[in-house]
Order: sequence, then structure tokens, then C-alpha cells
Amino acid sequence: MTTFAWTGKTAEGVVRQGELAADSQAEVFSKLRRDRITVNSVQKKAEAVKTGRIKGKISDKDLVIFTRQFATMIDAGLPLVQCLEIIAAQAENQALGQVLRWVKADVEGGSTFSDALAKYPKVFDELYVGMTAAGEAGGVLDTILNRLAKYIEKSIVLKRKVKTAMIYPAVIVTVAVAVITIMLIWVIPVFGKLFGDFGAKLPFLTQMMIDLSTFVRQKFLLIAAVVGGAGYAFVRYYLTEPGRKQIDRLALKSPVFGPLIQKVAIAKFTRTLGTLISSGVSLMEGLVITSRTSGNKTVEAAILRVRQGISEGKTMAEPLQKELVFPKMVVSLIAVGESTGAMDSMLNKIADFYDEEVDAAVSNLTAMLEPIFIVVLGVIVGTMVIAMYLPIFQLASVVS
Repeated sequence: MTTFAWTGKTAEGVVRQGELAADSQAEVFSKLRRDRITVNSVQKKAEAVKTGRIKGKISDKDLVIFTRQFATMIDAGLPLVQCLEIIAAQAENQALGQVLRWVKADVEGGSTFSDALAKYPKVFDELYVGMTAAGEAGGVLDTILNRLAKYIEKSIVLKRKVKTAMIYPAVIVTVAVAVITIMLIWVIPVFGKLFGDFGAKLPFLTQMMIDLSTFVRQKFLLIAAVVGGAGYAFVRYYLTEPGRKQIDRLALKSPVFGPLIQKVAIAKFTRTLGTLISSGVSLMEGLVITSRTSGNKTVEAAILRVRQGISEGKTMAEPLQKELVFPKMVVSLIAVGESTGAMDSMLNKIADFYDEEVDAAVSNLTAMLEPIFIVVLGVIVGTMVIAMYLPIFQLASVVS
């Protein structure tokens, strides 16, 4: 006899799984029908599959496409294993296809779908696994997957807004550094050689620029090493727990980017928690998952303190109002959601509001930084140009 792994739902709609020894799949179907179980899949029990390193990158867009395809197939009544097999075979992203084949093998071996996904945290985060587990337990996996796809799509839009806010300053700073470097290394030395042939004393500003140019050219490798070392040290420090906490705290308090970071954090917090609660995940478990996916250690600590307050018998709004990360309006709306029993709906409305706030913040930030960068760059380059032309003006006055 062969051992078969099966998944199905009872007459009450509860998802079940298990193993049966039988001569054929038909015999397994027959036995389960007698137990009033609607079968989703029956497969020969597979041996443990050796999984390797994921080769390639799986983007959020790939994950959205997979999630929507999978939800559609489940809703159409296809067995879970067959859905994974079809999507894996058709996946354009080879890395995703390989992961889905590993997941399929784990499910055939008797694992639940959510447990199989949990083995690949770099692809399926805690939010994805937690919502999938809730969908399996409630027999509404297709509905949960559609919510997940919608959530990921909104997350992609939010990330794009943040990148838009960061790209402009990065480009301007890069251009400024490139222009200044070119002038110091190639342009000013030409003027310096020309002025040296005059044999006259140069103006202070001109001499200072020539000395700076000489220093940069002579110590260029040392300067590059120091800058690179400082960048590497910063990244290494940020990867440590104390470093991450301190830098995240300073980022939230920064005068220019702080308000934008706060709005992004609130939008992500409310959207994630609202999606989890509406999917059947408990508030306490939802807060744990939300804290771990917040992306900011200060926000994570605040969420965990709120969870601690709830565990002590308080409402969510009570400990929330003590956290400076969350504005009074957010606390008030969550309190209304608690009192009316529509917490998930209220959280999603707050997330929609803050998505619009992020849009406005990005526009304002770009509008504010543009003239500042132009003025700063103009002053630096202008000073260097004036310094090079001062001796020429001086020479012209002497000749006159």
C-alpha cells in the first residue's frame, strides 16, 4: 500500500489534512467521502525535498501576479497542489518557479500551505504567511489571497512614492559632487599653472582654491578611502541593533525627512494591521506581525508597547496615545473603530488618508529642496569660478 497526503474541508467548512495508506488515489477519495470530507488534493507522500539557495530576485510585482493567479485557481475549485504545479510551470521568473516547486513538494509531503511558505521568509514574509494560515483555517484562502494581492499592490505604490522623494536629492548631490570634483582636479589646475607664470601674488580666495585643488589631487586616493570607509562603517553600524535603533530614531526626528518617514510608517502600520484583522488574524498576533514589518525600530518598539498595554486589559487607543509616533487624529479614529466594532475598516480608511498625505509630502519636499539645492550648488560653483577670474580682473586693472 502507498501513503497519500490529503487536504480537504469538513462539512462545517474546517480545513483538514492528513495521511492515509491505500492502494490508489480513488480509494483515498472514497474513504474521505465516507467521512464527509470534501477533498481538495490527494498526492503520494513525497520525500523531503532538498532546497537550495534561491537564485535570482523575486520582486513584489512577481508576488502580486502569483497571488492573484493562485486566488483565481483556488476560487475555480482546482486542488492546491495542481495550482502550484501550473503556476510554477508558467512562471516567467525562474526563481519564483523554483520556490513554488519546493512549496508544492512540501505540501505533497503533508505540510500545510502556510507552513511550506514559511520556509522561504525572503519571499513570503510574516504577513503573507500569517494571512495564508488564517485563510486556510477559515476555509477562505481565495478571499485572503485577493486581499494580500491588493495589500502588496498598495505597498508597491507607497514604496514608489518614497523612492521618488529620495531620488531627486540623490541626483542633485551626485551632480554637485561630480561638478566640484571635475573643477578641482582638471579645471582649477589649468588656471593655477597659468597664474603661476604671472609671478604675482594671487588673491586669497584664488590661492585657497588652488591649494585645495592641489590637496585633492595629491590625496585623492586617501580621500576616496576615507569616504568609502565612513560609508562602510555607517552601513555596518546600521546593521547592528543599537545602531538601527539610534539611526531610525534620528530619522524620525529629522526636520526635512522626518514628517515624511512618520507618514509612511503610519500608512504602513494601519494598512498592514487592517488587512490582518479583516483576514481573521487576532489583534495581538496582528500587532506582532505589524511591528516586525514596520521597517523602523522606533515604530516597532511603539507597537510592541501598545500590544503590552492591550495584554494588561487596556483598549488599543489608551497606550497608543502615549506614543509620539502616532498623531492624535490617528488615536481618535482608532478609538472610534474600537467602540463601533469596525476596527479593520477604520484602519484602512486611515491608511488611505495617509497615502494621500504621503503624496502631498513628497510634492512639498521636492518643491522645498529644489531651490535649496540650486542655491547651494550655485554658490559653491560660483565661488570657484569667481576665484579663478579674480586674478584676471586684477591683471586687467593693472594694465588699465
